[in-house]
Amino acid sequence: MSASTNTLTVQIPLAVRRRGGARKMLVTPGVLPLPAQVDITLVKALARAFRWRRMMEAGRFATVKELAAAEKINSSYVSRVLRLTLLAPDIVEAILDGRQPEGMTLPRLMQPFPVEWERQRQRPERRTIFRGLQADQAMQRAS
Repeated sequence: MSASTNTLTVQIPLAVRRRGGARKMLVTPGVLPLPAQVDITLVKALARAFRWRRMMEAGRFATVKELAAAEKINSSYVSRVLRLTLLAPDIVEAILDGRQPEGMTLPRLMQPFPVEWERQRQRPERRTIFRGLQADQAMQRAS
């Protein structure tokens, strides 16, 4: 703080990146912890996927094509979104908590992924989630 002007200057290294269609300020790792940022686009897609799955399981729609027609959207899109219900529960939880890695976006999740949960966890773009999840779980066990 300067004695003559009573001014305090704080410098925090930031980067501005696009994420989910919006600009987001990212702090350099290790400099300043920020609260988790929930990706609303991912959360909405998960909610939609699980809602559609419940509707199909309840027998409201017999096929993806019927569901897509009722929702007035492309059946290919419905199929890709429904696949999100196959994500490992801890990946879903990480997304809902805003702990997904920076590179995990809806377009990336709409691409084919393995249905086996262990194989999902081995994908490079998901590894950072599980380091965080494992650390959180270890802290919970210790307390």
